Amino acid sequence: MNEEDRPITRSLSLPNSNSSPEEDKSALHLWGGHSLTGQVTVSGAKNAALVLMAGALLCPEDCRLRNVPSLVDVNRMGEILSSLGVKLERQGDVLEINASHIGQSKAPYELVSQLRASFFIIGPLLARLGVARVPLPGGCAIGARPVDLHVRGLQALGAEVHIDHGMVNAYVRGQNKRLQGAKIYLDCPSVGATETLMMAATLAEGETIIENAAQEPEVVDLANFCRAMGAKIRGAGTNTIVISGVPRLHSTDYSIIPDRVEAGTFLVAGAITRSEIIVSPVVPEHLTAVIAKLQAIGAQVTPEGLNSLRIAPTDRLVATDIETLPYPGFPTDMQAQFMSLLTVSEGNSVITENIFENRLRHVAELNRMGANIRVKGNCAIIRGVPVLSGAPVVATDLRASAALVLAGLAAEGQTTIQGLHHLDRGYEQLEVKLQKLGARLQRVQDYTSADNNAMASPAASVLPTVGAN
Repeated sequence: MNEEDRPITRSLSLPNSNSSPEEDKSALHLWGGHSLTGQVTVSGAKNAALVLMAGALLCPEDCRLRNVPSLVDVNRMGEILSSLGVKLERQGDVLEINASHIGQSKAPYELVSQLRASFFIIGPLLARLGVARVPLPGGCAIGARPVDLHVRGLQALGAEVHIDHGMVNAYVRGQNKRLQGAKIYLDCPSVGATETLMMAATLAEGETIIENAAQEPEVVDLANFCRAMGAKIRGAGTNTIVISGVPRLHSTDYSIIPDRVEAGTFLVAGAITRSEIIVSPVVPEHLTAVIAKLQAIGAQVTPEGLNSLRIAPTDRLVATDIETLPYPGFPTDMQAQFMSLLTVSEGNSVITENIFENRLRHVAELNRMGANIRVKGNCAIIRGVPVLSGAPVVATDLRASAALVLAGLAAEGQTTIQGLHHLDRGYEQLEVKLQKLGARLQRVQDYTSADNNAMASPAASVLPTVGAN
C-alpha cells in the first residue's frame, strides 16, 4: 500500500465517458411507417449479468451463469475478470466462471475506464482477498454517479479506503483480512452501492444491515445468486437487507432474470407503431410502472400466459406525465423510449428526470425528427405531433439509442442513426429481433453521409439479415 495515499475526504464522482470510439463508423438505416407483428424473445438482463459476473469472484469454485446476453458490456466485464486471473468459458448463453485462483487485486485502467459496472468488483475482491485496487470507471455520459456511498459503506465494514490518482485503494487490516459486519444507512437507494456492499458483506464476520437499500429486481437477482452459493441474505427487494456473513461460498448453476428494460423497449415499439406483438419471457411484476404508463397513454397491454405480455394496436395515443424514480417507481432506463412515444401522442406531456441530470440529451435528436420538445431544467415538455419525419441522428447514450430506433420505426421516410456502440452495449441483436417482427432496417459498417441518399428507397425483400455486432 502506498503510504502517500490519502483518505477520501471529498465527493468522488465517476468521470463522464462518451464512449465514442473513432473506429465506430457504423450506422443503422430505418424505413418507418411499417407495422410489426409476431413474438419477440427477451434476452437476459444486462444489469443483472454484469453484477452477477462480479459476484462470481466471491466463490473459489466453478460457477455457471445461464441466460447471459451477448453484449459489448458483458464482453468488457469478462475481459476485466480475465485480467484478474479468472477463467471464463462461454457456450451460447451459458458462461462458466472459475475464480479459484485470482492472480491480482488490481484491475487495469484501460478496461475499467470503458465500463462503469466494473466498479462492482471492489466489493467481492475486498471480501475475498482483503485488498482491492480499482480505477474510477467510465460508461455512458448521463450524469454524475458518485461512489461516495460505496466507499463509506466499505469503510463501515472495516476497510481502509484511499484515493490516489484516480485509483481507489481498499484493504482490510488484521491477520485474517476479513471485513466486519456493520449497520449501513445509504443516503439514497443507490443500486450500485447496495450491490457492492451486499457482496462485500457476504464473507464478512458478523451481521450487516443495509438500510434505505435499492429494491430493483437486479438487486434481488444478485441476492438470489449469492444465496445459491451459500450466502445468508434476507430482505432483498425491500429497503432493508440483512446479511449474515459466512466463511466461504460454493459452486452454483444460476439463470439470470429477463431484461425488463429490453422488454419495456419492445412494448413501446408495439405502441409507437400501433402493432400487435407478444413479448416473452418477462416477469410482469418487474414492469408494473411501465405497463401502467403504457395503459395511461392508451396502449392495450395484457398478460399472455405466465411470462408473456401482449401489446395490441390502439387508435389513439394520449399525453401523460412521467417522473423517474427508484424502483418500484418509473425507471430512468425507460425515460428516453417513452419520450419517443409521447412525441406522437395527442396533447402535452411532461417528463421529469430525477435520477441523472444529463439524461435528456436525446431531446435535440428527436426534435431533428420533427418532435416538439422543450427542456427546462430536469423537465422535458412534449407537445405531441401527428407524425415524425426520418432524419440523420446520433445516439448520445445507451437508452437514447433505443429511443431513436423507436422514433425511426414510427417516422415517415428514412432515419439514419449513428453512435451504435451505445446500442451494442445493452441490446442483444436488436436489429435481428426487429426484422423478425417486420421492421425494415439495415446496418452498414462504413457509413458516410453520402451513403444516405443512395439508400433512400429500399425494397423490403433485399434487406439482409444483420447481426447486432
